Amino acid sequence: MYDKIIDKKWQDKWYNSDVFYALDDKTKPKFYGLVEFPYPSGVGLHIGHVKAYIGLDVISRMKRLQGYNVLFPIGFDAFGLPTENYAIQTGIHPRVVTDKNIEKFTEQLKLTGFSFDLSRVIDTTSPDYYKWTQWIFLQLYKKGLAYKDTTEVNYCNNCKVVLSNEESQGGKCDRCGGEVVQMEKDVWMLKITEYAEKLLDGLNKVDYPERVKLQQENWIGKSTGAEVNFKLDICEEDSLKVYTTRPDTMFGVTFMVIAPEHPLIQKYADKISNLDEINEYKTNAKKKTEFERVQLAKEKTGVRLKGINCINPVNGKIVPIWVADYVMMGYGTGAIMAVPAHDTRDYEFAKKFGIDIVQVIKPIDENANVDINVEPYTDIYSGKMINSDFLNEMPVKVAIEEMIVRVEKENIGQSKTNYFMKDWAFARQRYWGEPVPIIKCEKCGLVPVPENELPLKLPDLTDFKPGQNGESPLATAEEWKNTTCPCCGNHAVRETDTMPQWAGSSWYFLRYIDPKNDACLANMDELKYWLPVDWYNGGMEHVTRHLIYSRFWHHFLYDIGVVPTEEPYAKRSAQGLILGVDGEKMSKSRGNVIDPKDIIDEYGSDTLRTYILFIGEYDESAPWNENGVKGAKKFLDRVMRMDTMLVNNYNKSKSEMDMEINKLIKKVSSDYENMKFNTAIAAFMTYTNMVYKVGEISKEDFKRFLVLLQPVAPHVVQELWSKHFGDKFIELEETWPKYDESKMVQNTVEVPVQINGVVRYRISYDVNSTKEEIEAIALKDEKLEQYTNGKQIKKIIVVPGRIVNIVV
Repeated sequence: MYDKIIDKKWQDKWYNSDVFYALDDKTKPKFYGLVEFPYPSGVGLHIGHVKAYIGLDVISRMKRLQGYNVLFPIGFDAFGLPTENYAIQTGIHPRVVTDKNIEKFTEQLKLTGFSFDLSRVIDTTSPDYYKWTQWIFLQLYKKGLAYKDTTEVNYCNNCKVVLSNEESQGGKCDRCGGEVVQMEKDVWMLKITEYAEKLLDGLNKVDYPERVKLQQENWIGKSTGAEVNFKLDICEEDSLKVYTTRPDTMFGVTFMVIAPEHPLIQKYADKISNLDEINEYKTNAKKKTEFERVQLAKEKTGVRLKGINCINPVNGKIVPIWVADYVMMGYGTGAIMAVPAHDTRDYEFAKKFGIDIVQVIKPIDENANVDINVEPYTDIYSGKMINSDFLNEMPVKVAIEEMIVRVEKENIGQSKTNYFMKDWAFARQRYWGEPVPIIKCEKCGLVPVPENELPLKLPDLTDFKPGQNGESPLATAEEWKNTTCPCCGNHAVRETDTMPQWAGSSWYFLRYIDPKNDACLANMDELKYWLPVDWYNGGMEHVTRHLIYSRFWHHFLYDIGVVPTEEPYAKRSAQGLILGVDGEKMSKSRGNVIDPKDIIDEYGSDTLRTYILFIGEYDESAPWNENGVKGAKKFLDRVMRMDTMLVNNYNKSKSEMDMEINKLIKKVSSDYENMKFNTAIAAFMTYTNMVYKVGEISKEDFKRFLVLLQPVAPHVVQELWSKHFGDKFIELEETWPKYDESKMVQNTVEVPVQINGVVRYRISYDVNSTKEEIEAIALKDEKLEQYTNGKQIKKIIVVPGRIVNIVV
């Protein structure tokens, strides 16, 4: 029986040794396996962490046995709001809270038997670590990729922080779930848009699941089209600039829409006859989240900009300008040309406000019924142009190119590539984060903290409450805030915003490679050996945030010569969720949370490991099932009893057993590599059942069976190994078994022998035997006599590979 007492025995031995440490031996092939490091909350390790980490734990254990030098590290992404909020509630300093949570988390990781290299643990809140986060920020600043700008930002009133678009999808704060509002604020930004094309191109050089690539591509949102200038009727030297992916539809433009924040309103305020109405609309728009403004399924609102119109550059027609909140500054130019005949949103707006609708595309099928008085015609990617002067009868694709040529030729615009992704809002108005290493001097402007003064440490505050109107608690640390300018020596003040939690997680995989280096981020020789990360596993929820951010930072570090590879991660995979027993996502409010420690305490660490790997496809979600846990324990109990059937050499069925162990080696090796852990465990169960049926297993096959099972159930396996094959750790003395194809070919076949239609015994014979040879084997069998009892055999029917039927 598998007794969980053995878990602590082997965990103590493992974690008091260097068995899981990466070697300082660059002659060996390397494998760098990476998991998304956890936030060390007070709740501790949850079941999702276990599934997220166990996949690459299996792979890393297998790679060690295959002779690789394995780096499988862990650390803690410990800055952020939960710890700070807890500190505000309790008065306990975030440093104390973080240290306590890390200690708890580490013990729980050990309880599960993960083979992490604990000599390389990093903590993003350690000054030794965030010194280099600040250093990277300064390099971005020096290259013009970090800048401060007054802009509309996403702001969470609950958390009192500015959020990036990636952190506020759907108009909700991804931390607290609260509503996000728009606020005009002076904030730090990172120019991630400068790397949009590199981030897209890089996806062609990596092994990522298609759904991961697609999400990144959609978030970056590359589009090609034209930027066109619509001159203003009040000042033909000035124009309204719009970006469009469909310049072919310009003859169908019947109105323009600008964002409420568009600078045109302020610039020509004296020309606008309904300015009070416009300003009131602008005030109301500020109360809405970006999600509320741009979502399609909502009532359209807007105000006509009276006193200013545009001139359509392709036909000279006067086009009215409307202000509407579904257009945002920061996307394109903050203005759009509206073609209501062929866009649902523009159509609804035009219908509501009585604006003209002009059809400029028709179906290729002349008999197709299109009535734009009823609905817009939106199937416009394969149609032909109408009501469009020189474009008439051209296919859409040709018309797009023709119009871009005409726009550039007549100097009314230019071809343009645009991106949906906006620059990264890189500032938080909270205490528990990396201080931004910038000094503000009235004479010199924004000045970087000298690199030899890094890290710029957080001051030791006792009040962590955020200030009003988005001001950081650091603004109250007068002694820390007030300083002298490194350039002129005059009085200056420090930047009081801190960096977002994503800063420390954007480069942590590099620090694992050389975690104690104080001279540089990491030694180049070490980076050249270990990079890129060979396999990175994490959650799908991070592929439009952390994954894009870390790729951006890595591309930048590559461009300035700090790292030797363009892409940080060669391969990426993602695990599915473990759902509650009710099939819903686990949450405290639903009361369906499973605590992994409860399972370990009752059934043992290896039962938890085996069940999570067996629950279903690793990349798909699956509900928790207590009976499945018991089934995993039953399987491990049977494995523990297999040693009662050990023999030096098989007494029977040697060729069959040779075939089965080789099939198992091939199956498990392939399934592990493809993260098909559930089918690998099913193969183990089938093999175990066969051993029990045969009643024996050779020591050599048992040894190979244990090596294969070790990545899944290391405690059980190490206990059996020490009992029969020595006290050393498997990783240090054994190698991954190889299968022999020649032994996987079935040379013999076993079939039933019927006498008068009733199965009486079975015979084995060479697979190449003739019918006559099979008949002779059946008749020579000693069991025949007891069933025929001297009766006369009338007929023998032989079906090779299936059956022998003797009629008496």
